[in-house]
Amino acid sequence: MKKEDKSAIIAELQETLGQYSHFYLTSIEGLNAEKTSELRRQCFKNDIKLIVAKNTLLKKALEAKGIDAQLFEALKGNTALMLSNTGNAPAKLIKEIVKKEKNKEGVKPELKAAYVEETVYMGAQNLELLSAIKSKNELIADIIALLQSPAKNVVSALQSGGTTIHGVLKTLGERAE
Repeated sequence: MKKEDKSAIIAELQETLGQYSHFYLTSIEGLNAEKTSELRRQCFKNDIKLIVAKNTLLKKALEAKGIDAQLFEALKGNTALMLSNTGNAPAKLIKEIVKKEKNKEGVKPELKAAYVEETVYMGAQNLELLSAIKSKNELIADIIALLQSPAKNVVSALQSGGTTIHGVLKTLGERAE
């Protein structure tokens, strides 16, 4: 590969990394064409971009973006890059695939490392933790639900109290006749 080609690929990888706030380094080594196509379809459906790149080019792109050097340890063997703007989406997808294929040995994709919420996670043992991380939208929804809960209780109490008072007044009004 010519130096110009390598530079173009590194620049393209840097641009792609800049578009996404989270990425996972995974191993998809040994997947046949059918399983690879299925993985790509699932990634597309879950708004995850899947890229396979040479480790040296990926390392140079990560260095240029100022990403933690600890991730470079995971750049061995066949590496696929899963990019997403939702921190837990790739982890959930990998977990779903592993669960579906759990009785088979060497299930792929296998998590090597992840860069989520500006934190580095190394190894497949972090898959459960990564899938439990809440996205920004999920956190906002939780906060809104917490804020609405006391207000709903007050409104509910006022409405039920108003109904009770109305019932008492109506009964007293009917009794006088």
